[in-house]
Amino acid sequence: MSTYQWLVFFLIVQVIHGLGTWKLYEKAGRKRWEAFVPVYNAIVLMKIIGRPTLWTLLLFVPIINLIMFPVVWVETLRSFGRKSSADTWLGIFTFGLYIYYINYTQNVTHISDRSLVANTKTGDTISSILFAIVVATLVHTYVMQPFTIPTSSLEKSLLIGDFLFVSKFHYGARTPITTVAAPMVHDTLPIVKTKSYLSWPQLPYFRFPGFEKIEKNDIVVFNWPADTVYKFFDTSGRSIVKPIDKKSNYVKRCQGTPGDNLEIKNGVVHINGKELILPERAKPQHAYYMTYDANVAIDFEYILKEVGSTDGAGFINQTKDTIFIKALTNEGATALKQVSGIKSVTKVINKNAEGNIFSRNPNWSSDNMGPIYIPEAGKSITLTKENLPQYKRLITVYEKHDLKVVGDDIYIDDQKVTTYTFAQNYYWMMGDNRNNSEDSRYWGFVPEDHVVGKPVFIWLSWDTNGSGLNKIRWDRMFTTVNGEGQPESYLKYFLGLVVLYVLGDYFWKKRKDAKA
Repeated sequence: MSTYQWLVFFLIVQVIHGLGTWKLYEKAGRKRWEAFVPVYNAIVLMKIIGRPTLWTLLLFVPIINLIMFPVVWVETLRSFGRKSSADTWLGIFTFGLYIYYINYTQNVTHISDRSLVANTKTGDTISSILFAIVVATLVHTYVMQPFTIPTSSLEKSLLIGDFLFVSKFHYGARTPITTVAAPMVHDTLPIVKTKSYLSWPQLPYFRFPGFEKIEKNDIVVFNWPADTVYKFFDTSGRSIVKPIDKKSNYVKRCQGTPGDNLEIKNGVVHINGKELILPERAKPQHAYYMTYDANVAIDFEYILKEVGSTDGAGFINQTKDTIFIKALTNEGATALKQVSGIKSVTKVINKNAEGNIFSRNPNWSSDNMGPIYIPEAGKSITLTKENLPQYKRLITVYEKHDLKVVGDDIYIDDQKVTTYTFAQNYYWMMGDNRNNSEDSRYWGFVPEDHVVGKPVFIWLSWDTNGSGLNKIRWDRMFTTVNGEGQPESYLKYFLGLVVLYVLGDYFWKKRKDAKA
């Protein structure tokens, strides 16, 4: 829905609310016109039902308002003495329209001093659960979201089994685009494994101001722009068109920001003609071919573990004198060359064209591509048939224009054009594990409206190959994700604060008991 359509819908809702409650407003000592004034009517209603004005704000927060509306309907009924179970369920299952019946046919009295404490243990439990869901959803949507690393695309920087907290406020929290969805789950409901949201209606994209911009080398969580899979890791072949905020969450390292010219030469990223230097804690990996002397006994399993090869390796020829290593750091490759019996360790550089590469350029591969201009909001480019494959998806899918080519001419929204001005910023995201990462080299740019947030620290790291307490990677707990230097664990400081809190709480209670 467009902004105009949402405005019309909002005004219709206000009229529906006013027509169904104006008599109740009068019986509560208010003016009937107050039931029709947008936003103000909600503030007045909170006074009528004895709830804080803050609830008005919650009524306009997507997803949370799905919880708040039924609560307000029930609270309204109870404020006028209709507190039976039948009244409660009628209010909920008629989507509040039962209030019309009360408003026009029942002689009710407003209870101004009613108790806001639940009369039953069940009611108290439900109220507590709803409050917890509202608070957790607010935090999850606008402050911090938990995230799990599912693949090895950032291996050595982030490991499979790392549990992260992703900040929504660093780059600015994005308001939900999907308006009807289950709180605190992504695209799939647990257990039942069905879609967790309705694709319609959708809100226009909006992002609150952040206190920093995405910089090159930042690790960023974003919605996978090309996502049409039914759910993450689904192999059934089913496809679905998803709202932006329900596309699968990916985490990659930003390699190019708006306005940059990016080129990849023999696997090395260059920005504006200069090699992009990765931070110290980044551990880029590449595939390697390793040849060795078959007459020398080598414990390959031990050696590969020592040099940090975690993605596996295998023979590639009948003579078994060459091993393909899927992922290895430069440091690991250097160490491997020093092992007795190993003849050569050669980085795999793909110079042949790949059919699934971004823009399907016949001269590009995942290790050699570009130059590519990364679009910046408000900036224009000359649009030609040659560069159109790079920007066609941006124009048609992300910025929703009609595009067609007639002969040598390009038409956007039925207007012949030779230039195009971008409406939003775009980014180039890649994994550190270069030969085992599905990233911008294959599906292109990440639009700014797809950015979710910035990972800030690892609160737990779980090694699926470990056993017992060894499953926990203790040295990675409470480490920061971005930053200079090597990662440092703050677990001991956290545990220290927990001990201080427990001791302080114990002595505080002991002191209170002594005074009593």
